Amino acid sequence: MDTTHAEETVSTELTPIWETIETLMSHDDREGLASLLSAVPASDRVHAVFHLSEEDQAALLRMLPAELAADLIEDVPDSHAAELIDALPVREAAEIVSELPSHEQADLLSELDDEDCEAILQCMDAEDAADARDLIGYDSDVAGGLMMKEFVSFPAITLISTVLAELTSHDDDYALYNAQYTYVLSTKTNRLLGVVRLRDLIMAADGATLRDVARKAEWVSVDTPVEDLAERFQATEMRTLPVVNKRRFLLGVVRRDQVNNALAERAEQDHLKSQGIISGEELRSMPVRIRAKHRLSWLTVNIGLNMLAASVIAAFEGTLESVIALAVFLPIVSDMSGCSGNQAVAVSMRELTLGIVKPADALRVWGKEAAVGALNGLALGVLLGAAAWAWKGNPYLGLVVGGALTLNTLIAVSLGGTIPLALKRFGVDPAVASGPVLTTVTDTCGFLLVLGFATLALPLL
Repeated sequence: MDTTHAEETVSTELTPIWETIETLMSHDDREGLASLLSAVPASDRVHAVFHLSEEDQAALLRMLPAELAADLIEDVPDSHAAELIDALPVREAAEIVSELPSHEQADLLSELDDEDCEAILQCMDAEDAADARDLIGYDSDVAGGLMMKEFVSFPAITLISTVLAELTSHDDDYALYNAQYTYVLSTKTNRLLGVVRLRDLIMAADGATLRDVARKAEWVSVDTPVEDLAERFQATEMRTLPVVNKRRFLLGVVRRDQVNNALAERAEQDHLKSQGIISGEELRSMPVRIRAKHRLSWLTVNIGLNMLAASVIAAFEGTLESVIALAVFLPIVSDMSGCSGNQAVAVSMRELTLGIVKPADALRVWGKEAAVGALNGLALGVLLGAAAWAWKGNPYLGLVVGGALTLNTLIAVSLGGTIPLALKRFGVDPAVASGPVLTTVTDTCGFLLVLGFATLALPLL
């Protein structure tokens, strides 16, 4: 096969990677594809994949070796990876999934329909499939859902020399394992007894067994929440913690970076929800109809909430006509208060995620936020009031808008700190509802305060 044109394309730096991939695919140059994708950074691979059509994405996976296809699947978001796997024949999909670490297998398979998931599991190695089924059964935010089944373990009576020989002679088999730690198990069961670091294995005396050099193992229960896992890792130098059941049988290991990634992903999902991406994960590769439907459900609710705030302005139409300058300050008061309130929401969402606060702490949280809101509200109110006075030369106008901003900031910060806790208490996702609720309250109260104070002071304005 003539691959001259393909090779020239690969060597041209100005050619986008996805165009190079398309050219190599059109020439059926599988070796060239593998070489190209092995050489580029993961971020560039993802960028290139999303420039290809859905048909070309599936075709690309089928042309790559299973191991490299698995690397590519790991790079893309789980939801899209599931779509790619679902588009492949079951046997080919199983070959790719089998090359993934166990926790990645579980994350990917859990995105599929039960029927498709089971079909792939049936084509996988029996032991790998059993591990995947076990991991899928756990919630994603506990140690069981984050752990991986790839770990090094031996009975306590095993000679150190035997362990080292096993690790060095089968290094390919341990490619996915974190061989920095060897877990020591009881001879007759899978019960965790201790852990041995790699450097202790290397420095051990001749004839020593794992029992001789093992140290006490720090471990976590299979149902330990991700917030508690983060605290455990902060308190230890270990990069990996073993996960055990009630009988302290070793089930898997959870890595520090997995916990950090899980918390970061949760924060990202909460941020997307707060912006109206209700599905939690939207990609532009998704059908337009589905994306529009997900966004519209949130935007429609906001129309009603904004109409409520606008009705306050309508009720004070006469005051607004008499003092037209108030129209300039209405958005300033509502926006500044909204910003202050959103800061409080962000802190409460963060503390809820980390388990620092619970809905029962609402009163304590309100007290702390009210103090901050009073100080910031007073400072902002003085600044805006002074600006209004300087602009119109009327100190009473300054008192009206400055006082309104002060009180509205206090209200916004107080509510911003407590709304997420209240929503959590009633089973409503605070990441989705906190923003719209706070915006409506701050806009409505801000307009009401400005126009209400102005109506009372109308003869002076």
